[in-house]
Amino acid sequence: MPAAPSSTTVAGLVTALVGFLSSFAVVLIGLRAVGASPAQAASGLVVLSVAMGLATVLLAQRTRMPITVAWSTPGAALLATASAPSWPVAVGAFVLVGALVLLAAAWPRLGTVIAAIPPVLAQAMLAGVLVPLCLEPVRAALEIPRLVVPVVLVWAVLLRFSPRWAVPAAFALTLGTIGWLSACEGGVPAAALLPALEWTTPDLGSAAVIGLGLPLFLVTMASQNVPGMAVLAAYGYRAPWRAAMAVTGAGTLLGAPFGGHAINLAAISAALAAGPEADADPARRYLAARTAGVAYVGIALVSAAVAALVATAPAGFVAAAAGLALWPVLASSLSGALARPEDRIPVVATFLVAISGVAVGGIGSAFWSLVVGLAFWAWYRPSRA
Repeated sequence: MPAAPSSTTVAGLVTALVGFLSSFAVVLIGLRAVGASPAQAASGLVVLSVAMGLATVLLAQRTRMPITVAWSTPGAALLATASAPSWPVAVGAFVLVGALVLLAAAWPRLGTVIAAIPPVLAQAMLAGVLVPLCLEPVRAALEIPRLVVPVVLVWAVLLRFSPRWAVPAAFALTLGTIGWLSACEGGVPAAALLPALEWTTPDLGSAAVIGLGLPLFLVTMASQNVPGMAVLAAYGYRAPWRAAMAVTGAGTLLGAPFGGHAINLAAISAALAAGPEADADPARRYLAARTAGVAYVGIALVSAAVAALVATAPAGFVAAAAGLALWPVLASSLSGALARPEDRIPVVATFLVAISGVAVGGIGSAFWSLVVGLAFWAWYRPSRA
């Protein structure tokens, strides 16, 4: 009889499946929102899958720690509610993110500057940009109830009994429904099912590059890289900050012209490879992360087909599933941002500007929410001293 797969292999495969299925739709929606064509969004999904797979294998193998890399889900959510003058400008913002992460690896003082931004303001900004997408399930349940309500029910039941699989199962049902609808209409052209990378020359000359790139960088650092390090630390691993930032920064920079917005340390899914379920021996858990990295590269081969299928979905259907996936993130962001009464005025100011969607000088509301929030923070600090 063939040997049963080891616990590290199973944990690695689960990490990759949960990581991909839990947020691929958020990534596609975010890329389309800032101007990507369906083919360019599919290219972004492919390159992100490859980049985070290779980065995970490299970091896990070199450090012998269960370090896993993911795409920036909060960053994709930010893109979904942002605006860019053109797709090349958005790609320029992605390049800026990669360069800033590399700078954070090479120049520790940049990390000090980032740490100086009150975390509650970063959480408030993230909550503000998440709200519009989190409302999509509500709207879609009224507009296309026969499609959305079953997805919501599956998500709600599993959230009660098996939270890890709630979002992947909801997305699996969404994909299955889209596949059935697509098959009824003749299916997806075979050429669209094959993975392909599309180069876009970045436009780095627009002010919108900073207006989009800086909030994307801050959200990625505050909502992914810092929590990712904390998760690893909770399981007894002291991951090398510079090496992690260098690898993820380089991966982001190289993937940006092909549509990849950002890769970073995994946060939520990091525990799947780092916890005792992966292996009783902490020294062997890096094998789970390495397996996850290989699996991500394998998933990249079918990610274009997933993107092509999603492109045929009824309006609002995929966004509804993506919104459900972000409800726990929104709840966590609001809870953290409003934890201390003395912070609430700056927090609310940040949240309201972020949710407003206003753009000034071609720069979106996420950037201005931080500006306003920091101004309120500085103004109210003397009274809190």
